[in-house]
Parts: sequence; structure tokens; C-alpha cells
Amino acid sequence: MSYQVLARKWRPRSFREMVGQAHVLKALINALDNQRLHHAYLFTGTRGVGKTTIARIIAKCLNCETGITSTPCGTCSVCREIDEGRFVDLIEIDAASRTKVEDTRELLDNVQYAPSRGRFKVYLIDEVHMLSTHSFNALLKTLEEPPPYVKFILATTDPQKLPATILSRCLQFSLKNMSPERVVEHLSHVLQAENVPFEPDALWLLGRAADGSMRDAMSLTDQAIAFGEGKVLAADVRAMLGSLDHGQVYGVLQALLEGDARALLEAVRNLAEQGPDWSGVLAEMLNVLHRVAIAQALPEAVDNGQGDRDRVLALASALPAEDVQFYYQMGLIGRRDLPLAPDPRGGFEMVLLRMLAFRPADTDDAPKPVLKPVGISQATADPATPVAAPAVAAEAPAAAPAQPAPVAPAPQAEVAPVMAPAPEPEPEPEPEPEPEPEPEVVAPEPVAVEEVIDLPWEEPAAPPAPEPVTAPAPAPVAAAQSAQPVYDEPPFDPSAYASAGMDRDDEPPMDEDYYGGESDPVGFSYLDELAEHVEEETPVAAPEPLPAAQPATGLALQWLELFPQLPVSGMTGNIAANCTLMAADGDDWLLHLDPGQGALFNSTQQRRLNEALNQHLGRTLNLRIELIRPEQETPAQAASRKRAERQQGAVLSIEQDPLIQQMIKQFGATVRQDTIEPVDALVSQGQ
Repeated sequence: MSYQVLARKWRPRSFREMVGQAHVLKALINALDNQRLHHAYLFTGTRGVGKTTIARIIAKCLNCETGITSTPCGTCSVCREIDEGRFVDLIEIDAASRTKVEDTRELLDNVQYAPSRGRFKVYLIDEVHMLSTHSFNALLKTLEEPPPYVKFILATTDPQKLPATILSRCLQFSLKNMSPERVVEHLSHVLQAENVPFEPDALWLLGRAADGSMRDAMSLTDQAIAFGEGKVLAADVRAMLGSLDHGQVYGVLQALLEGDARALLEAVRNLAEQGPDWSGVLAEMLNVLHRVAIAQALPEAVDNGQGDRDRVLALASALPAEDVQFYYQMGLIGRRDLPLAPDPRGGFEMVLLRMLAFRPADTDDAPKPVLKPVGISQATADPATPVAAPAVAAEAPAAAPAQPAPVAPAPQAEVAPVMAPAPEPEPEPEPEPEPEPEPEVVAPEPVAVEEVIDLPWEEPAAPPAPEPVTAPAPAPVAAAQSAQPVYDEPPFDPSAYASAGMDRDDEPPMDEDYYGGESDPVGFSYLDELAEHVEEETPVAAPEPLPAAQPATGLALQWLELFPQLPVSGMTGNIAANCTLMAADGDDWLLHLDPGQGALFNSTQQRRLNEALNQHLGRTLNLRIELIRPEQETPAQAASRKRAERQQGAVLSIEQDPLIQQMIKQFGATVRQDTIEPVDALVSQGQ
């Protein structure tokens, strides 16, 4: 007797022998038991999940000699003939080989004849999506109203290609993929019945390789039995499938955990001796990292199907959760970009070295091993380290602190005006200079303040020439000016912020030099992904400033006039635009910054703003900035208010225009206010 493969020998012959698909079987069993039979069924799902098997069982249920039932006897002549594939009233049609409309017409010509032996003539059309459009049209009428003794069962792996007219005439059942656990359970039952020795790890390898198809799992099991000379062993199955030994994956992860680049490259060399698929190696690493993440969240949820539960739990306790997530994301991106590498092995090594170099910064509450000094950049710069000032700035008479402690603002009644006379220039600092007495603050005579200057927020023209608002600088300013840092930045142009409503999504992080390279073709770049692990702060776009509680007066008004003259730009200019001057006690100045800009503010911005004030005023100030919402209007709020007033005036001008009003009355026209822009805004855009 010839050998019969497992996939055919163990094909289910009744609903109770089916594995999985309970949601489909329940509906069919209830319909058969209650005699509520439809004339057309459509089964969809991937290959090897039971579409044709269910169709043959339905044919047996309808034509069994014991009657219409959900439990056919399996012993009558009809059941045996259907099992053997020779029942005359079960017409199985391969739509992939009979796509022409002539084939469909020939089929329909025989529909009118009554069944020869059974109660029903069952037409099983497999891969029905392969029929041509004319064939579908020819089938429509018969499929909608067939004779009472005819049942249609359609099966397809691609239901999206079926016309809606076909779908609306059928009861549709979607069959699910088989999970690896269900496949392993069924294979264990089959091999025990076949008296074939096996290892559970081998069945898990077969279950994952089947990719949801029970037929594929049975075929692979047949191949594994032949490969292992009558046994199904994990080593043989791994060699047959060309899959990777999990022990080597754990070796790679252990080298990452220890930060040992030498061991990491040695593990890659051992892998290369097997000639693996490097994308598959990354996939295995991702599977292990996935199980490690599950173990960290819920240890009891980790199964031991692969015999490595203890190793997974050990990794889960040794690796911090953020490292696991970072390695997983890095592996996903590396697997996506692996085809772009000049050499697959080199690309795989670069993914591992990138994981090693850009691992997250250490935290105090997570057990993390120290990286070994193997020449790999740890790329975990301490963001708290102050940025070194330029060499020229080191020669300044006094240096502002990197991050002064917050000090409560002085009451307004005790604040000295900003016009106080500047003190005499201090002598050159000695190694240990003695503290000098604070200069006497003399209140100046009231100065008539001109009308508030309209900031060049919306104006394209060059900013006005610098004109200090404070009292004249002291005579010997040459030495002080020579000690100030030289700025190469262009004057701050607030018009760039006005057009975007102070909502700049493209601000460079930390106000450092920024290069916006070409965008990633897939919409995701390595640099964007790694920046989250090497930067302490995430750049946040400046929001649209809210209206001020009070109009600017006194020091706040003087800051409005001083701000356009400062040589600041970029993020430093944005910080200055959202500040207001609260106190000016001689050379000690206090600014209040809107807390909404706190994500953009750091010691670097404070230092640059301080140096810009020193350069403009010709003396050294001690600047402090506190994150307190200003009560009086800031330059950004003033620009926003002026912009809103211009916009409102433009809208009012359009609505009151006689021609516009005439068009509204005669043609029922409407005015889209979102398309109205002030004339000065259009001029600034070159229109």
C-alpha cells in the first residue's frame, strides 16, 4: 500500500475532528441542526486553514443516508464516497484553471438537472476570485436563485477581488490562522498516534514555521520525520529549516548587556559560520526581546514552549525596561534598512554596534552594568554639564553663573529704574579679587517716553539702528567692549516668527548648529530615533503667546523698546521675545519668562542673552531669568496683538467694501475670512 502523507491522512472528516475555527463551526452546526440552510456559502482565509475540508464536511452533512445532520455517520456509502473523492453529486471546480465564461456557462447548463444519488448537488468552487468578470456576471442569477436541490460553496484566499454582487449573495465565513500553540497541540496528538518520537522544542519550531497553516505544519512534520530518520528532534528541525539556535541569540544579548564589543563581534563570527539569513537573526532577537518585555511586565505570562523560560527571566531581571524597548525599536529599524547595507553581515554588525553605542543613559534606580572600555563610544553625554563659553568670553571681567538659583522677584515699588547711571569700570580681576561695594543707585529724572515702537515683527525692512534706551554708557567703554564676545549672528529678525505665529516646528534643538538633511524616504530616520536617548530635553515648539493681563509700562515698556535692538536670533531671540524686564538694580537684571517656553530655555540661552545685552549696553550685566508668567505685555505678545489688529482691520475693510457688498447681495457670495491677509503681510511675502 502506498504511503499517504499526514496532511491527507489526518484531514478532518467531521466537525468534531476540526482543529480551531470554532466561530465558523458553531454557526454551521446550528444551521444544520435547525434546518436553516443557505444556498450559497463563502469561506475565506489563508492556505491550509480548512476551507475545502469544511466544504466537504458540509456535503456529507447534507447527503448522509441518516438524514441532514451536523454529525454524519461516516460509514454509509455516500460518506465513504465523499471521503474518497468520488461522489458524483459533489462537483469540485478549480476556478484558477476554468476562468473563461464558457466554462461557467457549461457548469450552469448542468445546474438544472437533479442530483444523481444525494439529496443535494453541491458545487465547490475553489479559488473563486480567479474567475473573470464575465464569468462572475454569468453566475450571478443562478447564485441568487438556484434550484432547491443545489448548494454553492465558494472558497478563496483573496476575498478583496470578489465583486460586491457575489459577496451580497453568500453567507461569508472568515477562517482564522492557526496559532503556534494550537499547531503544537495538534502535532503532538498526531505524532503520538503515529508512534513517532519527538521533542517539544521541535514542534514549536514547526509551529512557528507553519505561519498559521495547519496543512503546512503537517507537511513540514512529514519532512522532519524523513530528515530525522523517523524522529522529530529539535536539532534536526533547526538544521532542516535553517533556523537559528536560540543559544547564540542569547550570546549576542549577553554581550550587549555587558557592553563587550569584542564578545559581540565574536558572536557574529560564530553566526556567520552557519551562513544564516541575517534578517532572520534579527527577527529571532526581536522575538526574544518581546518575551523579555512580557516577562518584565508579567513574569507568569512567559511560556516555556521553547525551553528557555529561565533565560528569559534572567534577562528580564538584568536588562532595564528602557534598554529592552530601545533594542527592540533599533532592531525593527535595522531589519527594515538591512537590504540597503552593502553587505548583509556588515549591516547586521552595524545594528548591534549602534545598539551598543546609543544605549540609554544610566539611571539611579535601574541595575545597569558599566560598559567595558573597548573603544566604543558610549554616546551618553551628561546633559547637565555646562556648555563651555567661547574663548573670548573667558576674558570678560565677570562671568554669569551657568544656572542661577531662582530668586523671588523684588516688589515693583522697590525696583530701581533701568536708567540708573552705569558704575565706573571695574579694574582687571586679580586672582582673588575683593568684593567691591555695590554702586549707589540714583533715581534719574523722569524721562518722557515716546509712543511704543511698533516692533518690526511684520515688517520686511531692516531693523532700526541700535539706540540704547538706558543712560549714556560711561566714557571708558573701549576696554569693556574689547572684552565682549564677538557675535557672528545676524540681528534678530522677528518677522520669521510672526509669520508662523511664534509656533516654530522647525526650531533646532537646544539652539545648537542644526543641519536639516534630506528626509528619510520612509518617513523615519535613525537620528530622530536615537536623539531620544542622547538628549535630555525634547525640543518643543513655542506656542502662540496668550494676551497679556496688563499693558506694558515702566520696565516692561523699556524692554519692548530694547528688544529689537539686541543682536540675538534663533531660539535665543525667541526666549527674549517672551520675557519682560521685572527689576534692574544696577547691573543685576531680572527677567520673567513665560513658563510655556520652559522647554526651550536652558543655561545656554541665558548665557547668550546675557552676552548680547553686555555687547549692546557696553557693560557687564548679571542676568537672571525666572520661569514666571509675565503680567505685562512681552514683545511676542505685542507682536501677536498688532498682528491680530491688522488682521481684524483687513477683514473689516473687505466686509465694508461696496463692491464686495454688491456681490453678496446680487450673487449670494460669501467671504472666506481665512483667506484674508493684511496688505503688509502680502508685501512681506513678495506678493
